[in-house]
Parts: sequence; C-alpha cells; structure tokens
Amino acid sequence: MSDDPRLTSDVSDFDFDRSAQESWRRFGERLAEVLSVMDAGATLAIGSLAEAGEGAPHVRFHCADGGALTAHATTAGLGDEAGAALAASGWTPAPKEAGTWTRRGTQEEAEELAMAASDALRDVHGVQHPALLAPDQLADILTPAPTEGQRAGQALAHEPQRTEPILAASAEELDAALQRELTLMLGFEPLRDDAGDLALRVGSTMVLVRAAPDAQEVLVFSPLVHDVEGRSRAMEVLSDLNTDSRWVRFQLIRDRVYVSMSVPADPLIPAHLHRAFQVVSLVSDSIDDALAQKLRGRTTFEGEEQDPA
Repeated sequence: MSDDPRLTSDVSDFDFDRSAQESWRRFGERLAEVLSVMDAGATLAIGSLAEAGEGAPHVRFHCADGGALTAHATTAGLGDEAGAALAASGWTPAPKEAGTWTRRGTQEEAEELAMAASDALRDVHGVQHPALLAPDQLADILTPAPTEGQRAGQALAHEPQRTEPILAASAEELDAALQRELTLMLGFEPLRDDAGDLALRVGSTMVLVRAAPDAQEVLVFSPLVHDVEGRSRAMEVLSDLNTDSRWVRFQLIRDRVYVSMSVPADPLIPAHLHRAFQVVSLVSDSIDDALAQKLRGRTTFEGEEQDPA
C-alpha cells in the first residue's frame, strides 16, 4: 500500500462535529419539504430514540387550513433551562400547556420553522445526531436510519453470506458497491455524512465506512472518545491496546480516539467487509465507555441509552 497520504484511507480528516452539523442541516431541509406539503389537519411528532413515550421531550407540528403551521416543543424532564433556551430562540409559552412552547409559520416559508425545530431538538433536547430521531411517520424520508429493533448485530446474524468478489475500477465504483453491500447486509440504507462516508449508529458509537481514493482499500472506523485530557497518557493507553489487538488499530487524532480496521479492496471480498464491520462495531461499542472514563473524555452518544439488540 502506498505511503502517499493522498492515496490511502485515513481518519485524520474526519470531524464528527462537522459531520453532525451537516447532517442536522440536511435534516432541516428534509423537514421543511415535509412541512410544505402537509395536508390541513395533519400532525407530525418527532422525538428521540433514546427517550420514548408521550411524556418524553419532542417537537410536534400541526397544519391548519390555509397552510398555517404551528410547532409545539415540550420540555418534559429537561428543567427550567430548557424553557429559557427556547424562549431565547423565539419560542413562546403555550397557553394552558405547562412545559410546552410554540412557534408559528406557514407552508410557503416552512424552512424557518423547520430549522427552529431542528435547533430545538439538537440544542435543547440534546439529540446529538439526526440518526437518533424518532418521527411518528415518514421516518424513511426524515431520518433514513435503522428503526427501533433493527440493530447491526441482528442484521449481521441473519444476512446471507456472499462470496463473489467486488471489482471496482475507481473510488466512485467502490463507494457505490459499499452502499449496495451494506444495505443488503443491514436490511436498510446507512446514512451518509458530509465527507461522503457511510455511517451507522451501533449502540453508543457511530461506525463509518470509507472507500480509499485509489479504490485499493476500505476503511471501517469509529470515533470512540472525544475531548481527551492528556495526550501523553492517552498515547500510553492506546499503545498498550494496539499491542494486544489483533485486528483493529487505535489512534489519537487531536483530542479524539478512533478505532479502525482496513479491508483490501482489489478485489473486495464481501465476507471480509462484513467481518470488519462486525469487529469494529463490537469493539467500539464494548470499549468506548471504559476508555472514555480512563482518558477523562466522553463517548459519542454520552448519557444516551439504547435498547439491547
């Protein structure tokens, strides 16, 4: 494999915060499109996979005659600071509905209301990525991600084993093949971030898949710990992990720790891709909490719980 950084697949240019920000922007655009075509009398509620139930924080939309839209944001269980944050961003208390804030708009200018709701879900309700949202309808349009009960472990346990090698003449062909293969493997289409990587929530981590620019390699990786304190201590810990690890590699890039696994792609053997995805998923989801505690950092979806597969 070439040492030229332009020809190899690496995680050094991956920025989770930038990726999440771009994903929220795209979610706001999709939401605006949905709101602009809602029928009179229709409603749409969007909450979080981490907190289910009617009492959980969510944003609810209602379309009235003439294209008038109203958004209701609840602050159940979030404390007074949540209401203050909504008020500061232009929401007003709903009359006779304690813990509910409203904002109005029209279908002709749905973008402003959609972005306000997106900001509320992210900044007030604390949903870190649109992949964690749970709309009560149109989930395939708003958040093209696994539904509750569809977990990578379940999909991997039941996916058919394919043996035909995948031959790709370019990075574009390899990337398209990866999307098809992951969709077949998981049973649903993975997300795609602003860097072009394919992404999937696995437990408390996000696993990403990237085709190398020269189509010679596929990188499966996951950001494990963010905001690491003390690079020297982190390097010592990761050095020990790399010594004991057979398949994966741990890296410290700026203040984040990543785990990655490389898969040869000339040709790409589907079974090897499946195995790498499974290994990185299991390692990342099982080690991130302990590693974050040891390095005094935080996990990607800190404080959120997901039902076991």
